Amino acid sequence: MSTRRSSLVGKLIGPETETRTVDVGGQALRVLIKPGMGTPLLIFNGIGASLELLAPFIHALGDVEVTTLDVPGVGGSALPSRPYRFSGLARLADRMLERLGYHGQVDVLGLSWGGAAAQQFARTCPARCRRLILAATTSGVLMVPGRLSLLPLMLNSRRYRDPEYLSGIAPELNGGTLAREPYLILKFAAHLKPPGRLGYFYQQLAFFGWTSLRWLLLLRQPTLVLSGKSDPLAPPINGRILSFLIPKARLQLIDDGHFFLITSASQVAPIVRDFLRVPDELH
Repeated sequence: MSTRRSSLVGKLIGPETETRTVDVGGQALRVLIKPGMGTPLLIFNGIGASLELLAPFIHALGDVEVTTLDVPGVGGSALPSRPYRFSGLARLADRMLERLGYHGQVDVLGLSWGGAAAQQFARTCPARCRRLILAATTSGVLMVPGRLSLLPLMLNSRRYRDPEYLSGIAPELNGGTLAREPYLILKFAAHLKPPGRLGYFYQQLAFFGWTSLRWLLLLRQPTLVLSGKSDPLAPPINGRILSFLIPKARLQLIDDGHFFLITSASQVAPIVRDFLRVPDELH
């Protein structure tokens, strides 16, 4: 395992935050660890995004301990030897946690594409997952779709390599705050590591054909579903479906678009923190 204190990540989140490259069964993963209190929170990021995107939200969480990763082929993580399924990613994340010294339960949060990974982690590793948070996400390919005209924009990794293009599509793609102030996306994306084209394609392959609808009723973790009221990619009806089918779920609507975890971090982080710290008997 190689370890380094990242001055950039430390500046964005806090001086105790570290990035590490760990070898997990031959797969090199770039991970972030922010020390804190309580049950650690594992975060699965959105498609194509390196862990720097989560900096505003992780910082806003305060003293919650957080770990997150660049999935294989994205950011600083090596390209895998072959495509993967979400079930394989869940097992990889479980082994990563062991490698990092997390031997007990964790809470799990998934953003957008990462929400599918988080649901699968809760299903594949149920004893490992204490509580589940699903942000701006859906049940997979059997979702209630947003505007279909946005699909080509989502599938194009150019948005992570071309700041002018990213700023131009932000209002239509994300809605909410970025519809009114599209220039803000440049601030949040300034430090991202663009995904490789093949790594981005592998993420798309993992999602195509995947759905959690068959087993959402079997999830037993207390679950918080967060949906943006003006999310054009994952309309809030998808959050209502998730919260209806997951037995111990509740829905919280956020007055923002798809990117609310970042653009409304200071409002959303306290909601997440409170959910994580409510005693088990009150869920």
